[in-house]
Amino acid sequence: MALLAQDSAVPSALVALMVLRAPAWACLLCFTSYKERMRICQIFIGVQSRELQKCEEAFAAAFEGLLDTEINYDERSHLHDAFTQMTHSLQEMATARVQACIPPCGLQEVARRFRCRGCYSTVCDLPLDCPVQDLTVTRGNEAKFSCTVNFELPKEEITYSWKFAGGGVRTQDVSYFQDLPWARGYLARIRPVQPAHRGTFSCVIVHDQIPLARLYFFLNVTGAPPRGETELQVSFREVLRWAPREADLIKPWRPSLGELLAKPEALTLSNQCLLAAVVALASAGTTLMVWMFFRWYFQGS
Repeated sequence: MALLAQDSAVPSALVALMVLRAPAWACLLCFTSYKERMRICQIFIGVQSRELQKCEEAFAAAFEGLLDTEINYDERSHLHDAFTQMTHSLQEMATARVQACIPPCGLQEVARRFRCRGCYSTVCDLPLDCPVQDLTVTRGNEAKFSCTVNFELPKEEITYSWKFAGGGVRTQDVSYFQDLPWARGYLARIRPVQPAHRGTFSCVIVHDQIPLARLYFFLNVTGAPPRGETELQVSFREVLRWAPREADLIKPWRPSLGELLAKPEALTLSNQCLLAAVVALASAGTTLMVWMFFRWYFQGS
């Protein structure tokens, strides 16, 4: 068995055979076919691996000294069942093997490994911050950010928090970001996009208060505003430019008596009141002058 312990090609495949007793090892070739043994090797070291031949040789070398071993005839069926169960167990071990780390970022718990030499666990040596993704959107359109990663996340207790660094800055420095409390879930939308939205958006994926990944999206806003908005803004500016000049040019109209009499449409209510007051004043003045004239005349007589 020293050969098996030292052969790097089959450390996992053959170690399972050690659970059987020595007499049983001798019967491996009787109750397993070459195809079955090769299948075990392929499970652990790969279908196209150059080590497949070494794996088969390791099988033969492991049982070479036990070929003359004899067992009770009645144990045949039990031994056959044991080898069948062993084969199935090895296949289950292969499907339950640790998943590989998936770059470029993230704390990937599904790829965590436990190392028997030292009794400790390790995770993928990848950064928590993912590379910045660039997104260019025309002003007035919709911008959409998807906070997803290409590795498997835990099934429960996953939360997403969004932040924004404005001013057109493209950064991963957390000190530039401010919380966006209105953003919830893995998907965020901005509609319509305005120049003030130019900057970096950040999404943090958290599991049980532990951050698993930080994603960054730089939004670049381009293009002129929509046609309707442009026309409205032009009209509004024209009104602003027109109003002060009109205020300076427009003078209140004070028509003369002749204009009032010549233009009946000018006799508004206020003008009619003014005209009546002028007539009354003129009549009172004429009466006063006539009275003073007669008084002077009779006193002189």
